[in-house]
Amino acid sequence: MTAVSGRFRCLASAYAVSSYGNYLSLIALSLFTYEVTGSAYGIGALMALRLFSGMLAGLAAGALADAVGRRALMLSADVAQASAMAVLALTAPGTGVPLLACAVVVLGAGNTLFTVALRSAVPVMVGHEGRVRANGLLVTVRSFATVLGFASAAPVIGHGGYAAAFAINGASFLVSAAALLVLRPRTDGARTDAPAAPGGDAGARRGLRGLSALLIGMILLRGADALASSSHNVALPVAAGAASPEHPALFMTQFWAAWAVGTLLAHQVVKRRMSGGRAAGDRAFALGTCAMSLFFVLAFTGLPAPALVAVALGAGLADGCTEIVYTSRLQAVPDRQRSRLFGLSATAETSGFTLGTVAAAAALEALPALAVVGAFHGTAVCGALALLVLTARGGTAPRRKRPTPVATRGGETTHGARTGTGDTPGA
Repeated sequence: MTAVSGRFRCLASAYAVSSYGNYLSLIALSLFTYEVTGSAYGIGALMALRLFSGMLAGLAAGALADAVGRRALMLSADVAQASAMAVLALTAPGTGVPLLACAVVVLGAGNTLFTVALRSAVPVMVGHEGRVRANGLLVTVRSFATVLGFASAAPVIGHGGYAAAFAINGASFLVSAAALLVLRPRTDGARTDAPAAPGGDAGARRGLRGLSALLIGMILLRGADALASSSHNVALPVAAGAASPEHPALFMTQFWAAWAVGTLLAHQVVKRRMSGGRAAGDRAFALGTCAMSLFFVLAFTGLPAPALVAVALGAGLADGCTEIVYTSRLQAVPDRQRSRLFGLSATAETSGFTLGTVAAAAALEALPALAVVGAFHGTAVCGALALLVLTARGGTAPRRKRPTPVATRGGETTHGARTGTGDTPGA
């Protein structure tokens, strides 16, 4: 597996800094929203607004990336989010709901646009052979950022208030933007880097309409996984209060810290196992989704603390592996389709999480946490089993395509040739 360049490692470090700021401000923004709106309903409404803006941005991300270029899109997203956080930092003592809502929209849309542009640019920056290692590096640094962001939120807010947390987040976006300006990574592939579809530009416009059933199934499963994940995010505070009424924060800290350690280990596991080609990746994604769901359901069965930590670690390991494999698979499509495909994926994930958050919160009013989490993750397991069936069926058909030179040699199509038309996919 090809090593990633020093330039990409520097860019990943800047991404880690902005991710740290994001997770720090995630805590600060939730508490600040409650202070501004004065109700849990206000928190929910603004969270829904943030998710909805991200969902809409996912629909537009592909076209914007094609129009202005991925690096310019990442830069714009960083600068816009830095500006939003600067406004909040300057007005924190007296911020009104309308201004907070505008900032939330910018943050939701900006995060989606940046993520779509970055993920779709990875194969251009590191080459197709290095994309799995690069994706693993991005997951690893983000996991570190998650732990540090959550851990430092309380002391930062305690000593500097919300303004300090927002200022740090704004500065973290500027670090990411500066890295893009200084390093100037190549993020957009030449339009000749993949064989054109029959019909030239018409073939490119047809691109996403011609996706294979297997690729569509992977994107739908990712959306179902996001829906399932929303249930344990909503239910975990409830379970923490029931399991440890005196120290619910300790319960959640143990769980998420163990989960983060699992995601850190994922990179090591994937780079040793991803040697079986694309079909192996499809199966690994489906099996990893099953494992992740089972671990999350087990976490709500009243396990003792050591067993809970082990289960959370397993969930993080499966979560990290599925993200790396999924992202790497999507990155195998031709460059001209990749941004739109990641935009579609972002929309599916955000829609699933939004719908799941609302539905899980309503279900928890009448049902125990285990029943709700089990039902939601059961949906993801059923989707994963269906994908395994599709993978098994698709594993034999591609062999008839081997004689076609263009489908089996060179660049991006090498990874997608074994399951049919336009079928090259991949947190």
